[in-house]
Amino acid sequence: MPKLKALMVAGVTTVFSRFSPFQLINLLVPRAGYRVHRALAFGSDPRQKLDVYVPDGLQGPAPVVLFFYGGGWQGGNRGDYLAFGQAFASAGMVAVVADYRLYPQVKYPGFVEDAAAALAFVRAHAADYGGDPGRIFLTGHSAGAYNAVMVASEPKFIAAHGGGLDWIRGVIGIAGPYNFLPMSDPIYVDMFHGTNNTDCMPVHHVDGLRPPMLLISGCDDDTVGLCNTNDMSERLRRFGSDVKVIFYKGVGHVGVILALVRGFRGIAPVRRDMLDFIRAH
Repeated sequence: MPKLKALMVAGVTTVFSRFSPFQLINLLVPRAGYRVHRALAFGSDPRQKLDVYVPDGLQGPAPVVLFFYGGGWQGGNRGDYLAFGQAFASAGMVAVVADYRLYPQVKYPGFVEDAAAALAFVRAHAADYGGDPGRIFLTGHSAGAYNAVMVASEPKFIAAHGGGLDWIRGVIGIAGPYNFLPMSDPIYVDMFHGTNNTDCMPVHHVDGLRPPMLLISGCDDDTVGLCNTNDMSERLRRFGSDVKVIFYKGVGHVGVILALVRGFRGIAPVRRDMLDFIRAH
């Protein structure tokens, strides 16, 4: 089973690292009803920037949803995810889409450190955009789900910015790899410092109560094994954390994130389930 997990997660590279279907989907995304504050820097590197989507007429304070995209930690651009910003701004929430440094510029934990830095920036500036700094939700797809879940699993990443896990109201992991050892692909062996480095797996950083989590995936995901979601949820429950798992029948690795897009929401009720989780916390 561990070898199967490694093979499945390795496929993330081929799906999202070179080309994102959201580049085309952006053409279909409504531009009305929200405004975008672009390229806000949360660090000095060109990759350390984020976009903030604010609903028109927002009275606030509104929940804030901070999203990290997938791409095997090797590709991706926040500008490709206009659809994500629209999906949550249209629900009256402040949506944030963040870039982060990629391999080979950085190895683990560089991309996780960037996720924590983005969270610290959002915490400090949420109110400037009508957001509630006390209701920040982390989410991500695939490698981005790993980033979000790792930040919420290992307190040291937020502690580096003077904060704690209470900065996170909840986490939504979408088709994320959380426990995929051992690794055989040379790129990932280098990226994560060895074939069996347990320190780089979120599941091994849960040793106490963690923020509430919603872990979702498609039953037909042949890129990231469902065992990742099962292993993570079991670990969280062992330490008394609030965790909910949803698997969508007939949905694959791309379909589960595509289902957030207007016009594709019939694929699965991903947006509704995410909004229900956010509103319940």
